[in-house]
Amino acid sequence: MKKTAITALGLILALGSAISCTSQPAAKGTDAPAKADTVSATDAPSTLNIRYIDGDSLAAKYNLAKDFNEAYIRSLSRLEQARQTKANEINRFGNQIQQRMQSNGYLSEATYNADVQKLQKMQADAENYIANLSRSAENELAQQQLQLHDSIENYILIYNSTRGYDAILLKQAGLYFNPALDITDEIVEGLNARYNKVAEKN
Repeated sequence: MKKTAITALGLILALGSAISCTSQPAAKGTDAPAKADTVSATDAPSTLNIRYIDGDSLAAKYNLAKDFNEAYIRSLSRLEQARQTKANEINRFGNQIQQRMQSNGYLSEATYNADVQKLQKMQADAENYIANLSRSAENELAQQQLQLHDSIENYILIYNSTRGYDAILLKQAGLYFNPALDITDEIVEGLNARYNKVAEKN
C-alpha cells in the first residue's frame, strides 16, 4: 500500500470526473444547498459558466485531507511494526528449533513435532493478525475518503449556490483549463475555515 492516502487520484475517484453545480441559491436561514435544477441539452446555454479545482492542491492544502493522510500513514506504520514484530518472534522460535536439533536437544520425536506445530500455529496466527490489521487500515481509509467526499461536495454546493456556475470540474479530468477559471484557493480557504471551526469545538 502506498503511503500517500489522500491524493488527487483519490479525490477524482471519490468525487467523480466532474461536479455538476447547476443549483438555485440556498434558502435564507439555512446552510443546506437547494436541489440542483435539471437542464436538458436543448435548454443549456450556448456558453457554459465553468470553473475548476486542482485536485493535487486541494489534497495538499485542505486540512482535513492532510489530517486523514497523516492518520493513514500512522496506520501503515503500525502495520509494518506489527509485521516485523511477528516475523522476529517466528524467526527466533524457528532458530531455537534448529539449534535444539543440531545439539540433539530433542529427547523424542513427539517433542520436536510439538515445537514444529507451535511454529506453524505462530505463522498462521501472525498471518491472520496482519490481515486483520490490514483490513482495518483499508476500512479506515475508505471511511476517510467517504467523509472527505461528503465534506468537499457539500461545501461546493453551498459555495456555488451564491455563484451560479454551470459546472465545477476537477482539473485532472480535462486536458486544458484556462488558469483564470481556477477556484482551488477559494474552495480550500472555505473548506479550511469550516473545518477549523469544527475542530475548535472539540
